[in-house]
Amino acid sequence: MRKGIFNCLATIIVLLSSQLSFAATVDTVLTHSNVMNKDIKAVVVKPQNYEASSKRFPVLYLLHGAGGKYSDWLLNTKDKEAVKKLADNFGMMVVCPDGGVTSWYFDSPVDPSYQYETYVSKELVEFVDRKYRSIADRNGRAITGLSMGGHGGLYLAFRHQDIYGACGSMSGGVDIRAFPENWNIAKRLGPYNQFPDRWEANTVINLTHLLSPNKLAIIFDVGRNDFFYDVNVALHDKLTARNIPHDFTVRPGAHNFEYWENAVAYQMMYFSKFFNKENN
Repeated sequence: MRKGIFNCLATIIVLLSSQLSFAATVDTVLTHSNVMNKDIKAVVVKPQNYEASSKRFPVLYLLHGAGGKYSDWLLNTKDKEAVKKLADNFGMMVVCPDGGVTSWYFDSPVDPSYQYETYVSKELVEFVDRKYRSIADRNGRAITGLSMGGHGGLYLAFRHQDIYGACGSMSGGVDIRAFPENWNIAKRLGPYNQFPDRWEANTVINLTHLLSPNKLAIIFDVGRNDFFYDVNVALHDKLTARNIPHDFTVRPGAHNFEYWENAVAYQMMYFSKFFNKENN
């Protein structure tokens, strides 16, 4: 009896060890930006079958919000394994770059140390495609994020449709003009009352003219109690008026990680369907 119990325990330990060895893994990498002349950290989540496979994997670029950093998506969710589990479930890599505390993912015309459009959409993508077995094509790349990163996800994809095939936003600040005194946006573009053209040219809601139907797969959502609720509804209305297909959802919730941890699961499912359609 005792021998049977020990054998059973040994089998369970082996099975658990096997599962753990094939779980998603996280690399913390140091990338270099030539345009900003500095090193920048990022985390790269590799799905469970990455090491055991020779195939290439689609990549989701997942952006943090204002005041955040590259590790937010791994440290601030209630389930600290949430993003890793989703990477496993959907078979995709997830890259979380550091986007500067309040970069808004622009190339700032004011501050040469804040050139995060070029960094994320060119330098970081080139690094990932060089170092990892990523699908080095727009059909294998998606980008989304929360809050400031939600703005960044749509802003970068709208402006770089040759790089990204799908994009999203969670609680995104998709019209920065409504917040001229907030989150250091004026430090990146100059004050709105002095440089209105810069603000008009760099707000997501004014970039819909760059879109054509079905060129980009677009998903965005917002909580009903979020202070960005109105600007997200306005973007939805504008895309609808321009006949640009998109997936827009309003859920109960506010501007916090409880909301985003739920929202990212739906968005990664959406991106997985896009990747499967384009790459199979």
